[in-house]
Amino acid sequence: MKIICVGRNYVAHAKELNNEVPAEPVLFMKPDSALLRNNDPFYIPDWSNDVHHEVELIVKICKLGKNIEKKFASRYYKEVGLGIDFTARDLQNALKDKGLPWEKSKAFDHSAVICSEFVSVDSLPDRNAINFRLDINGNTVQEGNSALMIFPIDDIIAHVSKYFTLKIGDLIYTGTTAGVGKVNIGDRLEGYLEGTKKFDFWIK
Repeated sequence: MKIICVGRNYVAHAKELNNEVPAEPVLFMKPDSALLRNNDPFYIPDWSNDVHHEVELIVKICKLGKNIEKKFASRYYKEVGLGIDFTARDLQNALKDKGLPWEKSKAFDHSAVICSEFVSVDSLPDRNAINFRLDINGNTVQEGNSALMIFPIDDIIAHVSKYFTLKIGDLIYTGTTAGVGKVNIGDRLEGYLEGTKKFDFWIK
């Protein structure tokens, strides 16, 4: 099982981090050891002082595919979920400044929160305009809609499959909207997909 992540997929988020809006999807990967399941608490690693939350829609691949045409991409997923791509921003910035790969800041243990239950896309009001949000300590800090993605889900699947064979169970984290920020010990993070709570856990 692969975890494929898309960076800078919302214009507002790219701008808040002073990044250029990409001409094609920015991809990176996380190992399965990055998953944080079942609303388990997230422990801030002792080597970072600036871990950021990035709430994201997750697509679960349901069919083996390679070089998938965009017009067929919708056949390769039936469910979506919600998660968080935790980022050690201080480490990421240090690595980027040196021109080095920044997997350590993105792919560390438990950096990929995943909801316990996914949702059938057929049950959604509009599979191309999915609402989601993140609340911290009862306050909404990130709110987005998949219609605002620079690269929609079908485009992402077609692009990714040119480089990586997609297998059943692979996960695609589709990018975060604006409003990312630091998490602190004692924070409670609650994620909502179309108004339904999908995760609820604490920072320790």
